[in-house]
Amino acid sequence: MSSESQKPATPPDRIPDRVIVFDTTLRDGEQSPGFSMNLGQKLRVARALQELGVDVIEAGFAAASPGDLEAIQGVSRQIEGPIICSLSRCTRGDIEASWKALQDAPRRRCHVFLATSPIHRDFKLKMAKEEIVRRAVEGVKMAREKFDDVEFSTEDAARTELEFLAQVVEAAIEAGATTLNIPDTVGYALPSTYAETLSYLRKNVRGIDRVVMSVHCHNDLGLAVANSLAGVQVGARQVECTLNGIGERAGNASLEEVVMAIKTRADVFGVRTGIHTEKLYPASKMVQQVTGNLVQRNKAIVGQNAFAHEAGIHQHGMLTHRETYEIMRPEEVGFTKSQLVLGKHSGRHALKERLTELGYRLSDEQLDKVFADFKLLADKKKEIYDADLEALVIHGQLLKGLALWEMTALSTTSGTGTLPAASISLVKAGGQRFQDAAAGDGPVDAVFKAIEKITGIEVRLRDYRIQSVTVGEDAQGEVSLEVEHETGVYRGRALSTDVIEGSAQAFLDVVNRIALRIRPEEQVQEEKSALGRV
Repeated sequence: MSSESQKPATPPDRIPDRVIVFDTTLRDGEQSPGFSMNLGQKLRVARALQELGVDVIEAGFAAASPGDLEAIQGVSRQIEGPIICSLSRCTRGDIEASWKALQDAPRRRCHVFLATSPIHRDFKLKMAKEEIVRRAVEGVKMAREKFDDVEFSTEDAARTELEFLAQVVEAAIEAGATTLNIPDTVGYALPSTYAETLSYLRKNVRGIDRVVMSVHCHNDLGLAVANSLAGVQVGARQVECTLNGIGERAGNASLEEVVMAIKTRADVFGVRTGIHTEKLYPASKMVQQVTGNLVQRNKAIVGQNAFAHEAGIHQHGMLTHRETYEIMRPEEVGFTKSQLVLGKHSGRHALKERLTELGYRLSDEQLDKVFADFKLLADKKKEIYDADLEALVIHGQLLKGLALWEMTALSTTSGTGTLPAASISLVKAGGQRFQDAAAGDGPVDAVFKAIEKITGIEVRLRDYRIQSVTVGEDAQGEVSLEVEHETGVYRGRALSTDVIEGSAQAFLDVVNRIALRIRPEEQVQEEKSALGRV
């Protein structure tokens, strides 16, 4: 038999021990509050998923908005290898929108869904069981008119009566569905009850051996990964998941956790995926960057502490034998065990080598920018850690666009019995210099008000956070904030060993984005063209 990397290869859905990885970061993940992405960001994520080796990319819900349709079209035209999928309700309009979005994709899938649980039937759909079955069949048949690959999902399956669920599933298979998804839409199931549901269907549904059974689990009770793996153990051969577990409410099953559980416990599962696991950590970091949402330090597989050991007993065990406290090698997921110490005497070549080991491949222009920032930071810190380097790369990519305003000087005063105040100097594109001062509730508030006075752009601060990205008294602080302007909601981030300076740079980041949005159209087009060349 030909190997999977050769063509023609045996499709993953026809390999008994192969689990299909269906990634819905761009659909279920992106639609959750605070995780929205623009077209360029979605394409970056799609390319990372392509490199990661996912089998299916659910790129969006084509009928949801013109922007979603455009994003799916963009992914369809630029990403080869994975199947590109669009979600649809069981209506002709939705399916036509999915076809329009996917028709240029070399490999495409229409994913139709319909709720089946009593609470959805009675309160959302207001349909009897007979109507649900009829609509499911019609939806699958309409999709099969245009698509050879059709997935059908029984929304809220975990709260659906087993006999009725089997009836709907059997009807969908007879109508032509090729993949059958049994979602735990609200994270209600337990691993044992979810496995029982899938086992019941495998025993009682005619023709179920002709389709791929899929699992799609949410994390409302923190069981999304456990439930997904329970499904795999009873025969599911597709897992629907997202990078970093992002998604509605508490999120979806985390791709990196599912994949590494299957790989690490191959003795139990007896199956495999096609994921290039060494790319998991870089992909996770990239999703954090484009969404502006960091994973917690103790996040399994990709968290900053996932392979860190501080306790003396643990350190002794690790020095004796790595497997005493590590069940995976950090290199398997894209981390490195070694800690390369970089300082102000380090050269450009050493920096490039370390960034390559961390999974970042930068152009000469990008490396020059990171190296310049690295030298500035090295003058302030005794040692540069891996997290410092990653932060410099991410920060440089976030701010690589054109800036209308740049900060040249900043001074603040505060203290007991003293009115907090800030004085700031900004240079506008073209070289014109402005300086002003303002008082505030604290030094950060004063800085923000001074910037607003100079730029004339006023916003409402919605969220403000500071997080240390490394350790020690000279650690860098990462400032992230969210503001509301009449043109929309904007997020800014900046890094500095001085949190006041970092706050100013983060605020200036959003001010520059707003300034770009409200400038005359001819200037906007000129700047967008320039951004495309960066």
